[in-house]
Amino acid sequence: MPRAQHIGTTYALFDTAVGRCGVAWTARGIARVQLPEPDDARTRARLLAGVADAEYGTPAGAARRAVALVTAHLEGKRADLGTIALDMSAVPAFHRRVYEAARAIPSGGACSYGELAARLGSPAAARAVGQAMRRNPFPIIVPCHRVLAAGGKAGGFSANGGLDTKARLLAIEGVALPRTSATRGLR
Repeated sequence: MPRAQHIGTTYALFDTAVGRCGVAWTARGIARVQLPEPDDARTRARLLAGVADAEYGTPAGAARRAVALVTAHLEGKRADLGTIALDMSAVPAFHRRVYEAARAIPSGGACSYGELAARLGSPAAARAVGQAMRRNPFPIIVPCHRVLAAGGKAGGFSANGGLDTKARLLAIEGVALPRTSATRGLR
C-alpha cells in the first residue's frame, strides 16, 4: 500500500560553516530555521518547539534551494536570501511587518531596533521590535543578527552562544561589533 502524502510540516538538519542547523517547511514555504545547538537532539527540539506534526524528510524543491542559500551565506558567499518564501501563517501580524522590514537590511549592513521601528512607522516601538527579533523563527533568512541596540552596541541574541554567535554571523558578512564589555573577547 503506498504511503499517504505528508501535508504538514517537514524538517531536516543540515551542515553549515557554523555548525549543524535545522529547517522546517510546509507547502507555503520555510516555517522555521534553527541555528546550531550543542547537539542534534537539542537543535531538533528547538526547531520543532510548538510544531505538532513534523515529519523528517529530505529537502526538495524550494526547501532544498533555501538550505543551499543559507549554507552558502554562512560560508561567506553571496546568496539572495530575500528570494526564500516564508510560511508566516503562525506569526503575529506585527512580527510579520518587523520580519519583512528586517529582510530589507542588506548583508554587511545593520540598523538599530529604534531605526527598524521607525521604518515601520512606529518609532516608539523599539522594544516591541526587539521582542519580535527575540522570537524570530527564521534566523539568517530574517537577519535578526543585523539588528543592534542604540549606538551600534550588540544588544541581545537568543540563539545558542548569544552575543558570540551574533558577532560571528556579523563577521561572516564583514561587520565588526564595537568592542564593549559585552563583546570583549568575541572574535
